[in-house]
Amino acid sequence: MPVNRRRWLCGCASLAALALAGCGKSEGEAATVAARDFAPHTSCSLDGMLLADYPGPKGQILYRGTSEPAFFCDTVELLSSLIKPEQVRPVAGAWVQDMARTDWDRPAGAWIEARSAHFVLGSRRHGSMGPTAASFASADAAQAFAQQWGGKVVAYAQITPEQVDLSGGALHDSRM
Repeated sequence: MPVNRRRWLCGCASLAALALAGCGKSEGEAATVAARDFAPHTSCSLDGMLLADYPGPKGQILYRGTSEPAFFCDTVELLSSLIKPEQVRPVAGAWVQDMARTDWDRPAGAWIEARSAHFVLGSRRHGSMGPTAASFASADAAQAFAQQWGGKVVAYAQITPEQVDLSGGALHDSRM
């Protein structure tokens, strides 16, 4: 059966369209991106503070279409950026540190997916911005932290914009 030029061109165009469709990183994108460690000179995307200079959990967001993550010197900043209703930038991945696996005063590595983490709000431990949201991979580790340092264990989905409101500074801590 002879193939005419029109059929051949349509077949090539269909193959090209299928090949290009695989380039859009939608469903499997989160599986292909990974958290990155910060360097001593890495600064916070919101306030310019050096991450390495402050205690407590850090965070990072990789926005779709960018190659470098936006780092946050405090999980409250990251959560505020993700949860606030006006957040419309597509997110390829968001990570926080598992504080059960890293040192509070000099956290390094131990990155976990932010949306599956367990957080402790209202503890006596402070991060770079004062009161922080301590992040953990497991609910048991979060509960153990809350028993020692106080606070309430919540899942990412339970956090409200009001709980991570940055207006007024450091979660309205009058002691700072």
